Amino acid sequence: MPDQPAPAGNPRPTRPRGALVIEIEGVTKLYHMGSETIHALRGVSLKIHRNEYLAIMGPSGSGKSTLMNMLGCLDTPTAGHYEFTGKNVARMDDNELAAIRNQEIGFVFQTFNLLPRSTALHNVELPLIYAGMPRPERLARARAALARVGLANRMDHRPNELSGGQRQRVAIARALVNRPSLLLADEPTGNLDTRTGEEIMALFETLYEQGHTLIVVTHEEDIARHARRIVRLRDGLIETDR
Repeated sequence: MPDQPAPAGNPRPTRPRGALVIEIEGVTKLYHMGSETIHALRGVSLKIHRNEYLAIMGPSGSGKSTLMNMLGCLDTPTAGHYEFTGKNVARMDDNELAAIRNQEIGFVFQTFNLLPRSTALHNVELPLIYAGMPRPERLARARAALARVGLANRMDHRPNELSGGQRQRVAIARALVNRPSLLLADEPTGNLDTRTGEEIMALFETLYEQGHTLIVVTHEEDIARHARRIVRLRDGLIETDR
């Protein structure tokens, strides 16, 4: 399959798309707050393939956080259809959804979400503990993941002994350690200064070039421009997708 054209204004080369990872059709999400009904999503349809680097943007209240939660199987739609790697998410029970979140999706959050009293190595191996992997194998995997993000010499450090950028690298290593189908990052540079944020985005660029599928949710234009495709939401609808 030929490479996708880069979005307008983005000259960065793209990688050939792979198989379909996510397909949502006509997804809506309603929240009831007292007597008021909030329409967070209003019939959103979206396809995401392997090897894509996608940014989701939108102002506050646009639905981007709700869409992120939906894509990450953290929430379920009120109506519509969602397939993850060809499986109907609506038919999954809590255990199946938890397995997808642990094994198929690597999450990176703005606040890092690291255990403060645990070393970088232990934070990274946690998903493998939950997956029941034997200790020697999970330690080897966790060490390799930390080495990939440039922290081979920081494995025994706790979060308070690391800079903000290093903590986010630990979080990225943890997201990668299960070799997920996609990496889902929510405002990954939100707690970082500009220079450190650019270093994290350079790491994402490397991961994309190595074949990872990336979805970054952000309100910052300069962060979104690193992606090869930008989906903009407004009032619960996709405004543009290019």
